[in-house]
Amino acid sequence: MNIILLGPPGAGKGTQARRLVEARGMTQLSTGDMLREARTSGTEMGQRVAEVMDRGELVTDDIVIGLIEEKLEADPDGSFIFDGFPRTLAQADALGDLLDRHGTPLHCVIEMQVDDAALVARITARSTCASCGEVYNDLTRPIPDDGKCVVCGGTEFIRRADDNEESLKTRLLAYYKQTSPLIGYYYAKGALKSVDGLGEIDAVAAAIEEALG
Repeated sequence: MNIILLGPPGAGKGTQARRLVEARGMTQLSTGDMLREARTSGTEMGQRVAEVMDRGELVTDDIVIGLIEEKLEADPDGSFIFDGFPRTLAQADALGDLLDRHGTPLHCVIEMQVDDAALVARITARSTCASCGEVYNDLTRPIPDDGKCVVCGGTEFIRRADDNEESLKTRLLAYYKQTSPLIGYYYAKGALKSVDGLGEIDAVAAAIEEALG
C-alpha cells in the first residue's frame, strides 16, 4: 500500500507516518530526511543535492523525484508513505508519472483536516525529542515529569525556531496557496479520504487505519 499524508504544517503528518511505520511496516519518505541522507551518501544524486544545498538554492522537483525513484527501485515491493511531497500540482503530476512508470499504484491520500486557530495554539506549544523526533505538547502531551522521552529515553527536547504564531501563519498561507489545491486534485481521482487532524494522537491514528481499511 502506498499513501500520501496531506495537511498543513503542524497537522501531525510526521507523527502519524511513524505510527504507520510501526503498525504496518511501511517506509516513510520524508523529503527532508531523503535530502539529508542523500547529501552524505556519496552517490551521484547525493552529490547533486549537496551542490545545490551548498549554493543555498532550493532542491528542484526533478531531484526529489529522482530520490523517490531510488527508493522505489531499492524496494519494489515496499509500502511507502509520502510525507511532505507532493506540495504542488506540478509535483503531484510528476509523482503520478513516476508511480505509473514503475507500475506502483497510489492507494489513498489522507487529508488531515485542521482548524487554523486550534492549530496555531497547538504548534506554539510543541516540542520534539532531539534524539528520535517524538512530539510533545505543553497543553495536550507534556514532556514526562522525569524529563525522559517515552520512546527512546532521551533527555534533550527542542522547539523549532519557526514554531511561533507569526511564522506559522506565513507557512499556512503558503500551504493554502500551493498545496491545498491537491485536495481537489486527489478528490477528483477518487483517492482522497479525510480525517480530523486535531484529535488525540491515538484517535487520529485509529481514524487513519479505518480510512485505509
